[in-house]
Amino acid sequence: MPPPLIVESLLPDVVELTKALIAAESVTPARGAVFDVLEAALVPLGFAVERFVEGAAPDGPVENLLATRGSIGPHFAFAGHLDVVPAGEGWASGAFTPEVRGDLLYGRGAVDMKGAIAAFVAAAARVPVEGKISLIITGDEEGPATFGTPKLIQRMAERGIRPDLCLVGEPTSAQRLGDTIKIGRRGSAVIWIDVPGKQGHVAYPHLADNPIPRLVAALAEIDGLVLDQGNAWFQASNVEVTDIFTGNPATNVIPGNASARLSVRFNDIQNSPELIARIEAIVHRHAPGANVMGKVYGEAFLTQPGALSALVAAAIEAKLGVTPELSTSGGTSDARYLVKLCPVVEFGLINATMHKLDEAVALADLAALADVYEEVLRRVAA
Repeated sequence: MPPPLIVESLLPDVVELTKALIAAESVTPARGAVFDVLEAALVPLGFAVERFVEGAAPDGPVENLLATRGSIGPHFAFAGHLDVVPAGEGWASGAFTPEVRGDLLYGRGAVDMKGAIAAFVAAAARVPVEGKISLIITGDEEGPATFGTPKLIQRMAERGIRPDLCLVGEPTSAQRLGDTIKIGRRGSAVIWIDVPGKQGHVAYPHLADNPIPRLVAALAEIDGLVLDQGNAWFQASNVEVTDIFTGNPATNVIPGNASARLSVRFNDIQNSPELIARIEAIVHRHAPGANVMGKVYGEAFLTQPGALSALVAAAIEAKLGVTPELSTSGGTSDARYLVKLCPVVEFGLINATMHKLDEAVALADLAALADVYEEVLRRVAA
């Protein structure tokens, strides 16, 4: 499809820019037109924009954008993603045809998180250009993130760019804009278990070796695990069985193997290699010949409450009259990579409709978010 029309006189109006970004379809992994829209909004504001494409199928190609402006004061970075999850069927209007109905703007990415990116651009347009600002924007956050933010961080290192503070514009608000700031996230791991057996007729079990009882016994012990009780900032870690599979269509055949998949969400009490090893030991106790493979998708991290969270909270209170809660709830985000560079917090729109049909953002919230981001930038520079 052709790139969406950009009416420069309307940008960086936060609603119009959000519409233009939504109209540029960008199902993960994203590249092309949606980055054209963002670059066109940033260049007139004095940003130097670098775009680059990384990777190949199946996880790529992915486009990333790094924009920088100014040289004075602390270096503040805003991070986010332009890729979105697939639209799905059943929208009241086109998922990539932005539409205002009543007080809401509908479209895939309105909340997660094209609206926040538009709000930050609108905020940056209102503050002095001397302050040092970066935008770290990827087209691969909703997917594997193989060629997304990690590649941006690598490119930044090559350019000698390292922010002092970073805000990720994920939709963190729960009930009303400003009620939640994320200061960390639990880690995420997936573990695959495969238990071999010997296929045979159910009437002659002594000639076969059924792997299912061994797998079930291991899963029962795993299901009973209490990994920890959580701590001051994190809820308890948990392991969930998300799939059990034999691939056996016959009712009179003992299967030759049985497998399962686990999903683990863990806090900063846990050490991910030790956690996976613990699961592996349980499986091998019940099924010595089993194969266990674990993959960590993100480590737990925490930005201790301090100057950055206090600054963002003060900006929210000043503009919205809301005292935000500091939280580590929810799934993973690209903050897990960025925290290696500097203190990171996440703050953005209300998350009630993200990834859903008829994803929508309140027009008033878009304007208010731009106001908060502007206040953050002014407080950083003060």
